[in-house]
Amino acid sequence: MKQRDDKPRIEPFEGPAGGWGSVRSLADILPRERVKPSALAELARQNKPEGFACVSCAWAKSAKPLTFEFCEEGGKATAWELTTLRTTPDFFREHSLSDLRSWTDYELEQHGRLTHPLRYDPATDRYVACDWDEAFDHIAAELKAIEPKSAVFYASGRASLETSYMWALMARMYGNQNLPDSSNMCHESTSVGLKAAIGEPVGTTRLDDFEHADAIFFFGQNVGSNAPRMLHPLRDARKRGCEIVVFNPLRERGLERFTDPQNPREMLMRDETRIATQYHQLRAGGDIAAMTGIAKLLVEWDDAAKASGGEAVLDWPFLDQHCHDVEPFLDAVRAADWDEIVHESGLDKWAIEEAAKVYARSKAVMVVYGMGLTQHVKGVDNVRMVVNLLLLRGNIGKPGAGPTPVRGHSNVQGQRTVGITEKTELAPVEKLKELYGFDPPTEKGLDTVETVKGIIDGSVKAFVGLGGNFLRAVADTGPIEAAWHKLRLSVQIATKLNRNHLFPGEVTYLLPCLGRIERDVQASGAQSVSVEDSTSCIHGSYGRVDPASEHLKSEPYIVGAIAKRLLPPNPAVDWDAWVADYSLVRDAIERTYPEKFKNFNERMWTPGGFWKGNKAAERVWQTESGKAEFFVPTTLNAAGFDDAEGRFRLMTLRSNDQFNTTVYGYHDRFRGIKGTREVLMMNREDMAAQGLAEGQRVALSTDYGDGVERRLDNLLVTPYDIPRGCLGAYYPEANVLIPIDHHAEVSHVLAAKSVPVRIVA
Repeated sequence: MKQRDDKPRIEPFEGPAGGWGSVRSLADILPRERVKPSALAELARQNKPEGFACVSCAWAKSAKPLTFEFCEEGGKATAWELTTLRTTPDFFREHSLSDLRSWTDYELEQHGRLTHPLRYDPATDRYVACDWDEAFDHIAAELKAIEPKSAVFYASGRASLETSYMWALMARMYGNQNLPDSSNMCHESTSVGLKAAIGEPVGTTRLDDFEHADAIFFFGQNVGSNAPRMLHPLRDARKRGCEIVVFNPLRERGLERFTDPQNPREMLMRDETRIATQYHQLRAGGDIAAMTGIAKLLVEWDDAAKASGGEAVLDWPFLDQHCHDVEPFLDAVRAADWDEIVHESGLDKWAIEEAAKVYARSKAVMVVYGMGLTQHVKGVDNVRMVVNLLLLRGNIGKPGAGPTPVRGHSNVQGQRTVGITEKTELAPVEKLKELYGFDPPTEKGLDTVETVKGIIDGSVKAFVGLGGNFLRAVADTGPIEAAWHKLRLSVQIATKLNRNHLFPGEVTYLLPCLGRIERDVQASGAQSVSVEDSTSCIHGSYGRVDPASEHLKSEPYIVGAIAKRLLPPNPAVDWDAWVADYSLVRDAIERTYPEKFKNFNERMWTPGGFWKGNKAAERVWQTESGKAEFFVPTTLNAAGFDDAEGRFRLMTLRSNDQFNTTVYGYHDRFRGIKGTREVLMMNREDMAAQGLAEGQRVALSTDYGDGVERRLDNLLVTPYDIPRGCLGAYYPEANVLIPIDHHAEVSHVLAAKSVPVRIVA
């Protein structure tokens, strides 16, 4: 099972993204997961109309899909779900939870699919098989016995729209909206920042905008590992002359070079497409400074053009008609100091000027960004600066232009659309009251940060998790692991064993569910579900593979079974009917959100998905002023802490052999790291200054100043092309170093891309 080596191999990778390396990587995981040959046919249905939506990332799905509409990461995710390896009750007779805590994340999930509902037995420190009805009855009884506001209903981003709607409704009818989700950990900064700036909490672009963009700017997004299918439209954009300008601390191969695995000529001739036309390695937390520098140049050039009677650089008709607080922002960038911009960004002025020239001459610009922008203390400010930059030249609400946040989990955006949120202003409370005849809670619920604090201080009594690996994904993993036992009730709905399951509460259940690719048959027949992608398009998804076990239940079934035991009868909500026929849930979603989901059941199989709409894309601004809002940042440093002697900015990173907390293997091909995840990526000059040698073992300690010791040991010093003062280590292992209070302002997203640390040799 183990892929770790006693002698890890770290060698530079010279190949492109895609190409034969991608093919070999996929070919390696299929036998490891022992996927049946018959199941391989499912790969041909992945992300296709009337097929199934990929269970990993949320990237857009084309109306005219390629022959193989999946990437290396998506293929791994499918193999991971279709594995024939099994974790049965016999496994837990052999292993106590205490023993299993020594296993790695990879080893736990690699053991295979869970097959039976399980209850934790504290006398033996083991899970034992139980009856489904026993589990549902006991869970409902425990929830009834506590104050509703002390329970949390967490959702990872993979659950379907149907499940998510039922989940949120159950929580609110129970009496709270403690509905944290994985968005709290990644793109809540987007939801807050975009909502304030343009009146919509999501991006404005769609897949066909790649065909019209003159330039695409990237900030903090690693397309090669996190959304590889985007490489195809990027390749096409470059072929037609679109300029691609990248700002990212690390040189990520997917943004440098790409060989299309589905192009026979490119594969045979080993041809490559150069992706980035400019690549600027700013330091972690330097994005506000870099964008301020670009904006400053644009304003200076526009001022000079105005003085000389030349052509304006800024789009003044757009600014005058559509924007609010323009002049305070222009005055702020005029006053910005170049020495400070250069210092905070880590870039030379000439580099910022080269990027600004591209932006100034382009008629339509998209800005693609990811967690490298959102996971900073000033993550919301980062997002607001993206909007500022786009507004200056009218790059929102026209073809080929707009903000393009790249979401992670396959339906993390969609579950927010249908009500999973802790914020009353984002929930359709009046509509729910009208439809279901109850008074929804209006008190703000707990987000992820508040949930962690509540578990640690004991105010949270019950945690019910719809997928995910919450304990592993959050900050301060040491204290949260130590406190988990204080929960009265811990329930996890999952497909495989993960580390969160090894920390029980007083009453603990592990409920195995069907995967999205598996056949889901209910009383009315075979069922389908739906998801929303990063571009706000809704897609149907139909599974047809035999379930991993006859004992599995679907997520809607599990939610409905708990809800009908937990809640008093309500004539407006027939949980059994909804479980029997998911189309009835979609009807309920349509009634709740009639503008976004009109004719939901009829449109869910539209090739390329149906667009739920976006007012900002139509230049209708649902803000207080009725216009797009400019924003003046208060600092150029997004990290949230100052430089100091011996203090580094740690970025937590994902391997291209993992998806979020799921580790598929120990080969980060693009970074040339094989056989280990215990590495510390470091600039050679910083190594020399610290007196460290390649291959030396060191520890990291958090330099936060709150008196709490946080430490990660046994990291292998690895020279890497990374800006001075910055370090890289793998997520989620490095989360132990992130204080729970080190998060983005307002959005509470963990600030995992700039953590203050020191090296302990």
